[in-house]
Amino acid sequence: MKIFSVYGFSKSGKTTTIENLIKELVKRGYSVGSVKDIHFENFAIDTEGTNTDRHKKAGAELVSARGLYETDILFLSRLPVPNLLKFYTQDYVIFEGTSDFSMPRILCSTSLEDIERRINKDVFAISGVISNDISSYHDLPAINSLTDISGLTDLAEKNAMEWK
Repeated sequence: MKIFSVYGFSKSGKTTTIENLIKELVKRGYSVGSVKDIHFENFAIDTEGTNTDRHKKAGAELVSARGLYETDILFLSRLPVPNLLKFYTQDYVIFEGTSDFSMPRILCSTSLEDIERRINKDVFAISGVISNDISSYHDLPAINSLTDISGLTDLAEKNAMEWK
């Protein structure tokens, strides 16, 4: 399995970039999983008063909701990335917004100032809204996932971290 992350500020093009990467990786014959980090303090997928909420409040340590077309497993804590990856068997896992684990990254941005505030040693490419205006940032390529998804996917294949 290979992993990498797409990160940046809100409205910078992260989700669009990931959608395009997933489509291209699948087109190339890979299986793909994804992890979306949500940074809203009050976020919970389970809602007050549902049966699964009642199970959780009664003391269940792990709650699963199994529907006709999906199964959701609710852990009552934030899992570290290595623990989370134990559930994945896909060829690639793409993380969106994950910042608490070092892995290769595509930085999506709307401006040069945002790049400067978010860039780190893990970044191998720039994408998102800013890639409409620049083709590189220092020695990093800036690639628009809407116009050159093949090039961006080539870089992701080359730079993704092998996870065992």
